Amino acid sequence: MISVDLALRLKEAGLQWKPASGDRFVIPHRDMDSDVFTLSDMTIEVHDHPTGQIIGFNGTTEWAMDSVDQPEACWMPAEHQLRELLGEHFTRLERRDVGDRTVHRVLLLDENGADAFEAPEAADAYAQALLHHLSGAAGGSVGTSDATTSC
Repeated sequence: MISVDLALRLKEAGLQWKPASGDRFVIPHRDMDSDVFTLSDMTIEVHDHPTGQIIGFNGTTEWAMDSVDQPEACWMPAEHQLRELLGEHFTRLERRDVGDRTVHRVLLLDENGADAFEAPEAADAYAQALLHHLSGAAGGSVGTSDATTSC
């Protein structure tokens, strides 16, 4: 799972999110950054209202929050979701053992050339590559798959 900091950077760069069952998210800036929630049809559901989407916490007794506006939450995309968001720019994932550690490298190719992003975890390498594209550094259009709307 990517870090909250990296997820927030993706959100700030414009990553779009349409909440779906199984998605993980955090509610940052409320002293809850380390609490990762998972959308579930049973306990945490998305409710559509004329004013926007609300993430409702059904039957939770651990804390006194019934719901949160969806824009207040920050999506923690999974490795497969990050790879999907890279779309045709994604070329391959490599795994290399470097001494006593493993490094994952995501290779991208677009009209501007090739880029590589390395991290100890594959999800982090994918997230760094997506952040690179969302920030406009590569000039490509990434992060607009069917699985997305507003984060």
